[in-house]
Amino acid sequence: MTCLAPLGAHARRALTPEDWYRFQAVSDLRIAPDGGTVAYLVTSYDQASDESRAALWTADWSGRRSEQLTRGESVSDPRFSPDGRYLSFLSARPAGAKTQVWLLDRKGGKPRQLTHVSGDITSYEWSPDGAQMVLVMHGLEPGTGEAAAARVDRARKEDQAGTAPKPLVMDALQFKRDEEGYLTADSRPHLYLLDVRSGTVVALTTDPQRADSKPQFSPDGRQIAYVSQLVGSSGPREVGIDELYLLAPTAGARPRRLLKTWSPNNQRLEWSADGREIAFLIGDEPRYFAYIMDRLAVVDVASGRVRDLTGKLDRAVVSPTFSSDGRTIQFAIEDDGFQYPAQVALESGAITPLGGSMVVTELASAAGHTAVLATNDRSAVEVNALEAGKLRPLSTHNRTLLDELALGSVEDIAFTSRDGTPIHGQIVKPPDYAIGHRYPTILWIHGGPNGQDQHELVLEGYGPPLERQLFATHGYVVLAVNYRGSTGRGAAFARSILADWGDKEVQDLLAGVDYAIAKGIADPARLGIGGWSYGGLLTDYTIASDARFRTAISGAGSGNQLTTYGSDEYVIQYNAELGPPWRNTALWMQVSYPFFHADRIRTPTLFLGGDKDFNVPIAGGEQMYQALRVLGIPTELIVYPGEYHVFTRPSFLVDRWKRYLGWINRYLGSEP
Repeated sequence: MTCLAPLGAHARRALTPEDWYRFQAVSDLRIAPDGGTVAYLVTSYDQASDESRAALWTADWSGRRSEQLTRGESVSDPRFSPDGRYLSFLSARPAGAKTQVWLLDRKGGKPRQLTHVSGDITSYEWSPDGAQMVLVMHGLEPGTGEAAAARVDRARKEDQAGTAPKPLVMDALQFKRDEEGYLTADSRPHLYLLDVRSGTVVALTTDPQRADSKPQFSPDGRQIAYVSQLVGSSGPREVGIDELYLLAPTAGARPRRLLKTWSPNNQRLEWSADGREIAFLIGDEPRYFAYIMDRLAVVDVASGRVRDLTGKLDRAVVSPTFSSDGRTIQFAIEDDGFQYPAQVALESGAITPLGGSMVVTELASAAGHTAVLATNDRSAVEVNALEAGKLRPLSTHNRTLLDELALGSVEDIAFTSRDGTPIHGQIVKPPDYAIGHRYPTILWIHGGPNGQDQHELVLEGYGPPLERQLFATHGYVVLAVNYRGSTGRGAAFARSILADWGDKEVQDLLAGVDYAIAKGIADPARLGIGGWSYGGLLTDYTIASDARFRTAISGAGSGNQLTTYGSDEYVIQYNAELGPPWRNTALWMQVSYPFFHADRIRTPTLFLGGDKDFNVPIAGGEQMYQALRVLGIPTELIVYPGEYHVFTRPSFLVDRWKRYLGWINRYLGSEP
């Protein structure tokens, strides 16, 4: 299926690295209680300050009026107050201050600071009457409220005055996480109750061995549901589990455990309107950590009985939300290159699509209105109203820029791998593509492997955001292959690479290249390959298996998985899927073959990564770079200071694209 017809190159231009400064990323969708207004964040990439900044915007349901409400320092976590009068958000303002909850009166005026805490607030939720908030916060001694905050604040000021830094003490199995850094007891979040009128904060959860998050007030305000994980001093048997608790919003109240479930990719709790049920997401046991497809379930609050609503769907669900009448739950289904909206009836369990071939990343519903964040092959993520299965734009932040660009056409492809397995994906052709002409072709690989190449234009992430169009508008054909291990094709397809990395995926990727050559599209003498994260790993695996590629780009990858044990954030997965290296040494060597067989590589390769990346540490690229340098293979290593797995500094985003194009052009030599 062709999702985008080729555009006339004479009227428009190619995508350039400098366009990063004009793109705007839309996220964090919310809808007012009356359904008349949506709120969301718009992240811009400011060239002057070299910072990514998120601002709060609103748009009315008609789509005729939108407004930017905040400027300056970034904001996060927007929320409407229960009566709809206020918008709250998190922000550290002025720059360098602690993150606090801020309140903005929609009738006018400047934002005012609502909290004055010394801990680190990571999220929050309103009570139904608007009189309280539950804060998720760490950095305070559990249970002692602001008295501890004052002591912590004094200690930090003393440290800043010149005293020596203190050692970090870790006591958990997983002791590091990208962007969060090292996970000490001080970094475990707990719940605190804020009185909105007085500003008083009291602790609700106090167990220092636990991490508490995702709080949601019941409709009557008498209970808070939240997720708790046993973290400190835990062993392999306790990890990967979400425990759902209920707690009265009163200091000293004892929590009641409602259920235990395997942790999903993105947990989300939501009460039914009558307060009888709570919707939540189910993951999978740690053995399948990299292949989790979140399932939707509800639990009866009185009995604890759980109903799995999407267990037979065999597809991941995204962003579930109760409909206004409480009879259905709406969500998005990740399915074979798309992510379309659907709903499940609570009474019958029947699942009904709410839209066709589209990619929806977030949903929000109120008062009979459903808003979504949606994208497709020629539109970046924007806010849309979902009405009768159709999308109606409520925001157009990227339209002006995209109207200038001659984007490549995107087509679905299907072929069989070496062992006969059906494989799907997309092919992106240059805007002036001519049938019968063979093109230099780049195999650009999505990350994960939990994820899929789909019909979207996203700015950043583990997958291939805009790179496919960057290359296509500069004269290259781009292959996007949903190799085995990807989601969108069911659990068996995703799990088929369990403890066998770099085998079936490489077969599928090479079969995609063979397909493009057989169709007369790809020039077999001018092939490139690349990707980020697991896409970088698969680049390493592929060039160590096949010498046909003239050039490669390995971003945030690794060829020696032995060095990742204990140095990245995936120890839970490693223990469960591969077993510890001292127990299954041969298996670890098998999945580390790009490094230990680097002498098979003939492909000039560019390695890149951030020096603060705890997801896939830069050591993975450093080792492969060092190996190729020793072997005399042309190679470069680019290290971006201060960057995590997903980059945020605008000048580095621009620089990375320039290096992509420069490296590819050096060896494949194509420009419009």
